[in-house]
Amino acid sequence: MKNDMLWLKDHGIISVPKSVLNSNELDETVAHLLVAARNDGSATRGVDTDAALAAAKAQYNTLQLPVMDLVTVALQSEDFVAQLREVFPDKEDDDDVDLE
Repeated sequence: MKNDMLWLKDHGIISVPKSVLNSNELDETVAHLLVAARNDGSATRGVDTDAALAAAKAQYNTLQLPVMDLVTVALQSEDFVAQLREVFPDKEDDDDVDLE
């Protein structure tokens, strides 16, 4: 149990925000939102920039990240640390596990 808590403290907890911040889904959604915000109110002919910005905001506000689904499932397990270890393998295990 002590090893599990040490792993969780030293590796598991920090892996969640790192995975979120490094996700392609977040990168793409934020980039889309920035472009829509930059274009909003511009003199773009035939484009409803208000609607485009509203859609980009809605996409951002409802963004679901696969890694968070995996974390949610893991935390519902009786042995959540073992489940989290599968989601966020240690460095030496990275070659053996493909999260995509």
